[in-house]
Order: sequence, then structure tokens, then C-alpha cells
Amino acid sequence: MVHEPAVLIEGVLFRANYLGSTQIVCEGQPTKYTRMMQAEEAVSRIKAPEGETQPTTEVDLFISTEKIMVLNTELKEIMMDHALRTISYIADIGDLVVLMARRRMITQDGEDSSNKIAKTPKMVCHVFESEEAQFIAQSIGQAFQVAYMEFLKANGIEDQSFVREMDYQEVLNSQEIFGDELQMFAKKELQKEVIVPKARNEILGVVIVESGWGSMLPTVVIANLAPAGAAARCGQLNIGDQIIAINGISLVGLPLSTCQTYIKNAKSATVVKLTVVPCPPVVEVKIKRPDTKYQLGFSVQNGVICSLLRGGIAERGGVRVGHRIIEINGQSVVAVPHERIVGLLATSVGEINMKTMPTSMFRLLIGQETPVYI
Repeated sequence: MVHEPAVLIEGVLFRANYLGSTQIVCEGQPTKYTRMMQAEEAVSRIKAPEGETQPTTEVDLFISTEKIMVLNTELKEIMMDHALRTISYIADIGDLVVLMARRRMITQDGEDSSNKIAKTPKMVCHVFESEEAQFIAQSIGQAFQVAYMEFLKANGIEDQSFVREMDYQEVLNSQEIFGDELQMFAKKELQKEVIVPKARNEILGVVIVESGWGSMLPTVVIANLAPAGAAARCGQLNIGDQIIAINGISLVGLPLSTCQTYIKNAKSATVVKLTVVPCPPVVEVKIKRPDTKYQLGFSVQNGVICSLLRGGIAERGGVRVGHRIIEINGQSVVAVPHERIVGLLATSVGEINMKTMPTSMFRLLIGQETPVYI
């Protein structure tokens, strides 16, 4: 979704559910990775545990180049009103949006200004739920771009390079969806029905991990097989295979814990039927980036992809949150320091080829983790 500048100057409106707010301590200049971790912490504080009722308030989220305002739809009251310049970070995590706004530094009263002690700076984190979470985050990002352009225009400055960045959609359109999961999983001929015979009360003997946030068809991946387990004995399953159903129950889009429960519940059965899509354990990624001024749209910490711009060239190219980068343009980065990996990505242009795999699978394969079979 790309808004015209005039639309964002006037403002756009989204309907959402407000889940609550919390405060996060914020010191120094946090990295994007730190910000994402703070956003996830805010969600963990506010989101009700699975199975419990989540208190929500229906709101209208107003976004413009000047402010972000939240209105209670029932009471018709303004719940919060943040100037755009106070917004430090915006994250969409699934169907959740986390809005992080700076709080003003408050000093102790009654003291000479030279002796005033600043309190610990804090960030207020608002959490919203919406099917349009991705579009809300993108709209706020576009609002910042348009606000900056308007500032330049007002001061008689013409920055053609920045104007060009507004044409990111052209770059996006040139990036084909690499490894199109929707097409791949929709083809019945690519799916395989596997019958696993086993003893009653015998576990299946697999370790499963998430395919990675950003997957167009999120499911679970076989990360390890118990050497003498039922799954290994059937001879039809391999590490990397994606399980899309068990005994006719779809696992697509379900949380990892739920998928694990379905597999554990099959312990008493003597036959388990799995629907899988055979896949190699290593995922190939292909990103087209014409110039370094266009962001790749993901961040890395010690080789692990920790955040991803939804709808960007990286997501289309096959990048998945939670995956460990194994190779960049034919060069292994398994034992390469973080700074070197960042440097390789920051300077790469043209066609960027990477190989990745879920981090848990990587750690299991190199012996950093002990498999817990289910």
C-alpha cells in the first residue's frame, strides 16, 4: 500500500483494537535489533496468554505527517495524541502493531538547573491488533518520508535522491517472489502423503521448528529425526521437509506449540499420516537491489535475521525471521564476525544470493543444541 503524499498530509484512518501500553527503559542509541526486542517485550507484557481473554478497546488510528492520534470509537474521545517526531520505532509482528514513542525527560523540581538529575529515559509502547498491521506500519513509514519532503520543500531544498527513494515501489515491482510458497504448496503433485507406522505410545521421533516469520505460508519444518525413531524408520521423511498436515489436520499458520501438541497427541496411535512438502534444509534467497540507497529491509544480529520489513524486497526474495545466514554470494559466513556480515550486506548490489536455514535447525546440525524429540 503506497499513499499519495497529499493523502498523508491530510491523514489516513485505520480501525484497530487497542490492547494496552507499557513503558520500556531506553538508554543510549538502541540498534534496530534492540528496538525489535523491546517491541517483542512490550507484546509479551500486554498480550494475554493463549486461552485467556484479551481486554481490548476498539479504536481509530489516525496517521498524518504531523501526528498519530488514537480515538476511542465508542466514546468518541481522544485516547492519545503523539506528534510524529516523537515516534521512535514502529513494528508489525504478525497482526500486532507496536508503536514506540519517546517520553519527555523529566527533572527533579526545586533544584538548580545545573544540579538537576535526569530520570531514566523511558519509551511508551502502545500495542494494537489489526488485520492491516503491515499497512499501518508502512503508512507511518511513508508519513515520515512525506514529512521530510515537505520540510525540504518549505526550506527551498530539492533533494532528488530522496525523492527517488519514494519510487521504491519500482524496485519492489522488479523483485520477483523467489521460491513462491503459495504456488509451491498449492500444487498437489508437490505434496506427499507419508504413512508412519509405529508402536502404541511410541513418539514420532522428530524435532520441528517454525519455517520463519515472513513465510507466505507459515508452517513447521523437520529439523531433526531420531535415528531409530518411527519417522526415520519409515524412510520417507528428511530434514527440511515442511509438514502441512497431520492426520488430516492442517498445521499451516498455527503456532509452533500447537503443532507440537498435535504431534504429541498422536503418541497413542499406531499409524500417523503426515502431509509434507519435501524441501531441502537450506533455503535459497535471491534479492535484487539496484543501489545501496535502497534498504534491504531486514536486520541481522550475529548472523541471525531478527527483523524484516513486511512487503519489502527481502521478504519477496525469501528472507525469513529466525533464520541463520549460511552463505552470501557464494561465501560462507558461518564463522564470520557480525560486523563483517553487516558489511557484506550493506555494500552488496545487483543480485544478492544467500543461503539460510532456521537457527534451531542450524544449532542442532552443528551440535550446539541437544535435540528433544516428540
